[in-house]
Amino acid sequence: MVRVTNNSTPSLLRKIISLFSVVRGYNIAVIVMAQYLASVFIFAPQHTLKTTVFNPSLFFIVLATICTVAAGYIINNFYDAEKDSINKPIKTQIDNIVAQQTQLTIYFALNFIGVIFGLIVSWKASLFFAVYIFLIWFYSHKLKRQPLLKLVVATALSALPFFVIFVFYQNFSTLIFIHGCFLFLILSIRELIKELENIKGDLANRYITVPIKYGEPFTKKIISLGVVFTFIPIVLLLSFSEIGYMKYYFYLTMLMLLVFVGLLSRAKTIKQYNVLHNFLKFIILSGVVSMALIDTDVLIKKLI
Repeated sequence: MVRVTNNSTPSLLRKIISLFSVVRGYNIAVIVMAQYLASVFIFAPQHTLKTTVFNPSLFFIVLATICTVAAGYIINNFYDAEKDSINKPIKTQIDNIVAQQTQLTIYFALNFIGVIFGLIVSWKASLFFAVYIFLIWFYSHKLKRQPLLKLVVATALSALPFFVIFVFYQNFSTLIFIHGCFLFLILSIRELIKELENIKGDLANRYITVPIKYGEPFTKKIISLGVVFTFIPIVLLLSFSEIGYMKYYFYLTMLMLLVFVGLLSRAKTIKQYNVLHNFLKFIILSGVVSMALIDTDVLIKKLI
């Protein structure tokens, strides 16, 4: 077993690594990248790269997102501590390097700072993040033991950091709506896979999730049905010329989802579900990066 309390490792460095693990720093990095790429290539393609990237209001929206999402992971970690000790023992050891009391102090500080960053932009942005903070807490504290509601709310909360950019630019289109449906379905499938992956700890702590209430075979059928529904927005998106070379991402995604369903039908162990979870993470990350291919003319003009 890997020991995380190596005395040769500087105490400060261990705490930084622990906090990075608690707030899922890698997930936050993906969200920030998605927000900026969506701003540059989807919501404000008419603006120059410099104008978009160095827009102070967008900068504070992104900072507020970083603070509130990081705080959300902290409070989620707090409520899931017991089941995570079963599902993710090594990660739990790393997370516990920083005391829970310290984590909660950071949680309140990050929420306060996030609301202030939102207020710098506008009172509406501040209200958005205040509501987002409340919803994360309410989900972690009250909704996690209600399987179907938990699934919908968890997916919505995962998508909201992307939605805030849409609200900021107030740039609505059919293309953006369909892309949002695609993202919602992928995130829903990911939530169900996470529940299959964490079933052992959920059972031990009496969490009522979809796999526990309805069984693994039924959950797999729901996931497979979700994949079928995901093909609908993909086909619709492929009919838009505006997506440019991003169409190759969607072709690849359809192929990967077919492979995903095949692997799902054979999956029985936590390790196999973890592979499927990483499969979906790759699809999401690839989708974020491929936004730069939506309009190559815009990309070239912005880089020159």
